[in-house]
Amino acid sequence: MPRSTVARIDLEALRHNYRLARERAGDARVMAVIKADGYGHGIRQVARALAGEAPRYGVACLEEAMAVRKEGLAQPVVMLQGTHAPEDVALCADQGFQPVMHSDYQLAWLRDAPSTPDFWLKVNTGMNRLGFPADDLTGRVEPLLASPALKSALQGFVTHFACADDHDSSFTLEQTRCFKAAVSPWPDLERSVANSAAHFFPGQELFDWSRPGIMLYGASPIIGVTGPELGLRAAMTLEAPLIARRVLKAGDSVGYGSSWVAEKETPMGIVAVGYGDGYPRHAGTGTPAAVNGKRIRLIGRVSMDMLAVDLSEAPETQAGDRVELWGNQVSVDEVAGHAGTIAYELLTGVTARVPRLYP
Repeated sequence: MPRSTVARIDLEALRHNYRLARERAGDARVMAVIKADGYGHGIRQVARALAGEAPRYGVACLEEAMAVRKEGLAQPVVMLQGTHAPEDVALCADQGFQPVMHSDYQLAWLRDAPSTPDFWLKVNTGMNRLGFPADDLTGRVEPLLASPALKSALQGFVTHFACADDHDSSFTLEQTRCFKAAVSPWPDLERSVANSAAHFFPGQELFDWSRPGIMLYGASPIIGVTGPELGLRAAMTLEAPLIARRVLKAGDSVGYGSSWVAEKETPMGIVAVGYGDGYPRHAGTGTPAAVNGKRIRLIGRVSMDMLAVDLSEAPETQAGDRVELWGNQVSVDEVAGHAGTIAYELLTGVTARVPRLYP
């Protein structure tokens, strides 16, 4: 019988979160970003679950776009990194994929391709990863508009916010002003700027298309706020069985390095999950979990396949009981905070040996 450490995926929670994004997007249409295997939730299952909701999907690369098509879904798929090889351009045209082009070599591929897909241009407004310079956009756009095929295929412009998760930063407003000025000569083309965080940024203009990602999966895109506090529902519950229980005496240690020592008699349990499953190794003593409706805490170091929990708040717990590592009782944002990382990393890092279970 297989080990019962699993990730339960709540597709109705996913749909709830998409609808919240749509509500907060106002007049903007909402493409669902499902890259990185649907943020660890399963790209094919996520795409199917949102098929009746999302008019467009966003992915990082061609492989992810093809996974959507293999599900028989016909919505346009926006490839946020554009194409990675010249031969991919014609495939995008054939499959209805919309690459976001960010470099001159990709524009050369477009011009030389036997067929032209609908495409977008990435504008660098200050994040300085990808994109054409905002102050030299005309030099890229006008040659495209001179070609009837490229002119009809150009959908519009995309940028990405660096600090929208921080409401104390003015950089999002600066990027927005930069973007509006850069694309103003072409008012008939579409515009997309809004990541998940921008949906909650006060007064932020979302233009024509928003691109929610992490919020679809129930995690918070805002510093210092959890997903549930934003009205989001956990789409993944990571749970594992308690496989041993004992009572530690004062002075007993547990785990590698003996990093945690009991100060008093303490009921302790061992849970069959560890960093080999994607649970963060740096989640230390005090990281919350839950069992039988009660919150408990981790103690000592996380091992590859196991971790220890203090059962003082749930003394009736027995071996075989299910422990929630994150989900509806314990926000993944809380766990990420204790581990010194972000929910994105935790959700996408759940390894392949953890089965995803769908309703």
